[in-house]
Amino acid sequence: MTKIEFLFHLQGASFQALKFAENYVKTELKTNFRYNVIFAESTNDSNYSEFDIYEEDCGKMKLDLTDEEVVNLLYRKGKVPIWIDINVLKSSRKSTTFNLLCAGRYSDEKEKFYYNHNGSGPFGVKSPKLPIDYKEGKKFKL
Repeated sequence: MTKIEFLFHLQGASFQALKFAENYVKTELKTNFRYNVIFAESTNDSNYSEFDIYEEDCGKMKLDLTDEEVVNLLYRKGKVPIWIDINVLKSSRKSTTFNLLCAGRYSDEKEKFYYNHNGSGPFGVKSPKLPIDYKEGKKFKL
């Protein structure tokens, strides 16, 4: 996957996540996107020797990034995380912020990406965090 392809998938997943979130939230969501990158814990299990693992990232977060900054952060030696869960976190008058929860394993093989079967590369769209008292079909404010 090239950097341009990764950016294309990020932007596409962002619009999908925004449209999906509109089914749940009352808040107006803006198309000026910002991102929080959250690095999931990874393992250096020998069964994962086919992947690049960056142990120094485990548990870290990078906040309020642009799409270009996300690409520059996550695209490493031609490889990207094998899964990236994306969901709307919040929206302001100027932008919508997404959380990107990223696997700690990196690959350049598309068949290793968890969500590649639906054409989104490593990106899996998730719902916004639902409030504790969420009732199906009733929209809430972010």
